[in-house]
Amino acid sequence: MPDSGMAHVALLPSAEMSHLLPILRIGASLLHQNFQVTLITVHPTVSDAESKIIARFLSAYPQVSEKKLHLLESDADSTASTDPFLLRWHAIRNSAHHLLSPLLTSMSPPVSALIYDVSLISPIIPVVTQLSIPGYVFFLSSARMFSFFVSFSTTPSWKELMASGGQSPEQVEIPSLPPLSVSLIPPAFINPKHPFGAIVHEDSPNIVKTNGILINSFENLEPDTLHALSNGTVVSGLPPVHAIGPLVPIFEFEKTESSSTNAPIIKWLDDQPPESVVFISFGSRTPMTREQIREIGDGLVKCGQRYLWVIKVKSVDRDEEDDLDKVLGKELVQRLGEKGLGLVVKDFVDQNEILAHDSTGGFLSHCGWNSVVEAVWHGVPVLAWPQGGDQLINAEVVETAGIGLWERSWRMPVSGQLIADKINEMMECKSLRARALKLREDARKGVGETTLKQLVNE
Repeated sequence: MPDSGMAHVALLPSAEMSHLLPILRIGASLLHQNFQVTLITVHPTVSDAESKIIARFLSAYPQVSEKKLHLLESDADSTASTDPFLLRWHAIRNSAHHLLSPLLTSMSPPVSALIYDVSLISPIIPVVTQLSIPGYVFFLSSARMFSFFVSFSTTPSWKELMASGGQSPEQVEIPSLPPLSVSLIPPAFINPKHPFGAIVHEDSPNIVKTNGILINSFENLEPDTLHALSNGTVVSGLPPVHAIGPLVPIFEFEKTESSSTNAPIIKWLDDQPPESVVFISFGSRTPMTREQIREIGDGLVKCGQRYLWVIKVKSVDRDEEDDLDKVLGKELVQRLGEKGLGLVVKDFVDQNEILAHDSTGGFLSHCGWNSVVEAVWHGVPVLAWPQGGDQLINAEVVETAGIGLWERSWRMPVSGQLIADKINEMMECKSLRARALKLREDARKGVGETTLKQLVNE
């Protein structure tokens, strides 16, 4: 039976691996510090990867209580979007006022706090207010991205940008911070008619009604931004911003066997020299055209580096059906095979386990924030190739922190030769590697974990 004297924290993630993983990492950290944790799992999941990681988490941490939130079928068509993850966000938002309150009140002992995904702000606020439960928003991207999120609805230059439909000005002001180039801003954010933009426009002004914001970042990674957010100069009345990062990877506390997917990959990495392999992955969601995929393959042939390449063709893993010969073309498969320097996989992988391996020496990444933080945690230099969303702003953070390279001029499709040249530059840059290792040391001082413990104790 749970100890009724323990603080009891409920966690509510949203759909998509980039939203789910960091919430699970918060759960693992809280358990490590002897808090009671209940995970609210949303059913059905969108992808097989989400289902598998939830099952693995609950197996590794049997002390976690699970409460299932079964979405109402009628909520699935609440938006005209065809994006399965965006549809699920809207379904959770529409279900919250019906289903979440009885779920929270049924928990024993009573919930001390609810930590929930940033995509759910407006629907959750009235629920936790009515139940007198402190509610904390988990913002899953960088502090730099959060400074944009909270300021765009109140700052004059943002209003000018929205009025012009994104055509002017060229950059927008964020109080106490460097201006943000409009070219880095996701177009959906400044379009209230876009399904995602509608969420942002509704939720941004309501952030001041929450009890606090948790961000998976830390001072030495984003010092100026975190300072400006904490001293209240970005937005007046902003609740406390808690830098709880870097969140320790889920299974760092509970060492488990490699997944069946990762086992042959780890075996291959074991046979490679230290820091010799470039890892190429664009996240669990980001698909690429076959033309661009083949240019990446050409670049790997030309650069001559060892590589581990995860290919993603479609946005939901249940649809990944084509074999590599069909995706890459037989000629490219043959050229890659002749070099014999790499491994190409099409299944979902445990990225953290790969970045942790001694043989991994560089990371060609889309710069999803989870990927950036994992690279920092393991001291792996990054070659930033953002594809959209918050990734361009995150790539700016990577560049500013000095842990990676970013070729801003790249536009799809990027040639294999350009990719090869940039990979070689990353793998051969000693100063980049030294800075990444230094930031790794800073990341492992445990400041974010202490901050999270203090917050929940309060």
